[in-house]
Amino acid sequence: MQIARILIVDDQQIIRAGVESILNGLPNAKVVGQAANRVQVFNFLKTNEVDLVFMDIHLGEESGIALTRELLFRYPEIKVVALTISESIALFNDMIAAGASGFLLKNIKEAELEGAINAVMEGDNYFSKEYLALVKPKQVAKSKSKIALSEREKEVLSLICEGNSNNEIAEELNISVYTADQHRRNILLKTDAKNTAQLVMIAFKEGLVN
Repeated sequence: MQIARILIVDDQQIIRAGVESILNGLPNAKVVGQAANRVQVFNFLKTNEVDLVFMDIHLGEESGIALTRELLFRYPEIKVVALTISESIALFNDMIAAGASGFLLKNIKEAELEGAINAVMEGDNYFSKEYLALVKPKQVAKSKSKIALSEREKEVLSLICEGNSNNEIAEELNISVYTADQHRRNILLKTDAKNTAQLVMIAFKEGLVN
């Protein structure tokens, strides 16, 4: 199991300390640093290796969205996950558009947090299940979508939107991981989504999930 080297970015020290305490209790995480703003982030990255950044969206007078965009431009190998109290759909869209691999609410439970880290480090996206539950009723379109998916693809898409990985989808539907991945790829192609994050937004907007 890969242990992710994590940098926590939040303008409140008490929040950073709390998140670090939780993350260091997980078997797949090791906090290697904290930062409160843009300058501290890039000073830290000059001399330290980081796999994953947990990014607050609001950093005092700075924007975590803008910082995410710049960070990923300069360090494209690093993964960024938003860790926030905000339930704003607009901020979710902006953060994903900036390149974030996940969006988590700060009240996320430890077990889900561990799974989120694994998913993101394996190249998947992950969205807090509590957040998705809030977004779904606001995002589902009333009009019938022009995107045609098979019943199996709809099942797979629904599980993707609930934050499940290919392994979890395969187990849930009693299919192989390879087949689950093929369904994911086919759905991405049919929806013209560039990645899983964009796929989730399209699914809600087009009313492709119940």
